Amino acid sequence: MNEITTPKQALQKLERFCAYQERCHDEVISKLYSLKMTEDEIQNIVVQLIENNFLNETRFACSFARGKHRIKHWGKVRITNELKFRHISSTNISLALKEISAEEYYTTFDNLAIKCWNNTQETNILKKRKKCSDYLLRRGYESNLVYDKIRELEKAE
Repeated sequence: MNEITTPKQALQKLERFCAYQERCHDEVISKLYSLKMTEDEIQNIVVQLIENNFLNETRFACSFARGKHRIKHWGKVRITNELKFRHISSTNISLALKEISAEEYYTTFDNLAIKCWNNTQETNILKKRKKCSDYLLRRGYESNLVYDKIRELEKAE
């Protein structure tokens, strides 16, 4: 079970790993360390993956941003922070955020805010306001958007 992996075997494993879903450089490098590769081998394999288009940081960032927004309904703040955590360049982060249209972003935000407001079973209006705004901020939406929407929902009640 604990057989030694050659650089060629590692490259094949990583090609499958990257073909399965988009990966960032950090994930690939961690995987290579877990396969007990040396620094030089890791550098060579990463270069080959990039040259053969298995590894593309811009493509990863765009895919990540689209997916997290559409599936998990994350806001731009959270997406940006998660991409920074994965050591993605600010240029790629900007490109990734452009993948989310303004219309789609605000529609998702509105639906999430309304759903949260209606599902919060809190009679004290201050506590309800805090719970909803905390929830939306945790999701990564901008504070000015959140507070404006909470005020709007409060007046409509």
